[in-house]
Amino acid sequence: METPRYEMIVWWSTEDDAFVVDVPELPGCMAHGNTRAEAIANAEEAVAFWLQTATEDGIPVPEPKGRLVVA
Repeated sequence: METPRYEMIVWWSTEDDAFVVDVPELPGCMAHGNTRAEAIANAEEAVAFWLQTATEDGIPVPEPKGRLVVA
């Protein structure tokens, strides 16, 4: 089964000296890496773990909404 495609926001954190990825639709789901590619790969693993844990704990898994709009 393919992992749902959630929006990921990637930015450089001077404080962490790393790229950080936030998955806003999954509370607390974040990752980091030395490169964008590494950070995104780590975030994909974090998403899979988040979904597995939520399923095991009976927590509802949100459907990906696609592009988020911030007003």
